[in-house]
Amino acid sequence: MTKAYAAQSSTSPLAPHEIERRQPGLDDVKIEILYCGVCHSDLHTARNEWKNTIYPSVPGHEIVGRVVAVGDQVKNFKVGDFAGVGCMVDSCGHCSSCDEGEEQYCENGFTGTYNGPVFGGENTFGGYSQSVVVKESFVLKVRHDEKNLASVAPLLCAGITTYSPLRHWQVGPGKKVGIVGLGGLGHMGVKLAHAMGAHVVLFTTSPGKIEDGKRLGADEVCISTDPKQMAQQANSFDFILNTVAASHNLDAFLSLLKRDGTMTLVGVPAEPHPSPEVFNLIFKRRQLAGSLIGGIRETQEMLDFCAEHGIGSDIEMIPMDYINTAYERMLKSDVKYRFVIDMATL
Repeated sequence: MTKAYAAQSSTSPLAPHEIERRQPGLDDVKIEILYCGVCHSDLHTARNEWKNTIYPSVPGHEIVGRVVAVGDQVKNFKVGDFAGVGCMVDSCGHCSSCDEGEEQYCENGFTGTYNGPVFGGENTFGGYSQSVVVKESFVLKVRHDEKNLASVAPLLCAGITTYSPLRHWQVGPGKKVGIVGLGGLGHMGVKLAHAMGAHVVLFTTSPGKIEDGKRLGADEVCISTDPKQMAQQANSFDFILNTVAASHNLDAFLSLLKRDGTMTLVGVPAEPHPSPEVFNLIFKRRQLAGSLIGGIRETQEMLDFCAEHGIGSDIEMIPMDYINTAYERMLKSDVKYRFVIDMATL
């Protein structure tokens, strides 16, 4: 049996629990989990806020660890390697999205690292546990230094969630890019857009985050509740990445886009955003879009990019038994900028 931490119902706190992991098959990699990031999705799932949780629920999809066993057909990993596992552990493998290396859009529903296949099926257990067994094609190589491994864990969700849209909408030198919100996702968006060579403007409601925004790589910080500051940014952005997971007025940001500019949403609020004003879109041919994590190929590309540029997440390390307190703090945005569990404490 494998030790883990699980929620038994939407109202029970996470507590010690034992789970069964399969023996590694021919193409499987077994990973001893060293660090696991804490994502807002973990909390939504543990508390059944998306109304799809299968209990017992063992969250955690920002996993970094050491390979301890490999199946006979595994080619790219050996015992002792550092490896990562993100939000998915399988997909159908034969639809057009899977064929194109975009498994996150699998038409038959990818299998989540926890809480099972998207369209129903057997439960899966995530990274709040001692070890995990995953097929090789969903395991990622970690090339960061060993001393930075804990800060790599959040890249497996927060990192790829922001990297994928920045790449898809071709962010780079000569582009003016806005990042809305400076939380777990937003702080990665700022670091990545800066490393890609864009001119980065952070939008935040908190004047207390100006200094931190600049430290992370923002060229400018705009207080989004100040109409004067917002007016100065009108019609000037090529791309805006909106990471805010609370319902808010999107028009304030859509009007900052240039003609043909795009704003992409990656935050998922519990209540829908108010509908945007159509005039704001049609008079500048602006686009409002969405993006979901990234495929395995792109996630590997992101990890390599981050290793090359010395990018990790800003983290606060916690012991496993602190997780319920961490959830309460996360709800208050009281973390800079991602909790990571030291799994040795399990």
